[in-house]
Amino acid sequence: MSEAAEKIDARIEELGDWRGETLARIRELIKKAEPDVVEEWKWRGVPVWYHDGMICTGEVYKSYVKVTFAKGASLRDPSGLFNSSLDGNTRRAIDIHENDGLDEKAFKALVRAAVEFNTR
Repeated sequence: MSEAAEKIDARIEELGDWRGETLARIRELIKKAEPDVVEEWKWRGVPVWYHDGMICTGEVYKSYVKVTFAKGASLRDPSGLFNSSLDGNTRRAIDIHENDGLDEKAFKALVRAAVEFNTR
């Protein structure tokens, strides 16, 4: 297991609440969508997922978990998952609050689209 993966595991455990569960689920969905994903730990505690470039980050705040897609503005989002950082030219994000649902199929499709975009 990589050092980054160990730090992400520790962060999930340290949170010990719905935010940790959400981050763990996001991580699991990313790995299902792209089994060859590379995990890194950056900026004093942010999990980052890569495949031929950055896919997304998983930031944890007091009242939500933010998944920011590095090139989200260039991705099709037919299910309308992006609900944050909508005004930027590059990034798009999904803010997930406690008790929010997440369309897992659409999320995995977004991850695959990000990987495909990076490999062009």
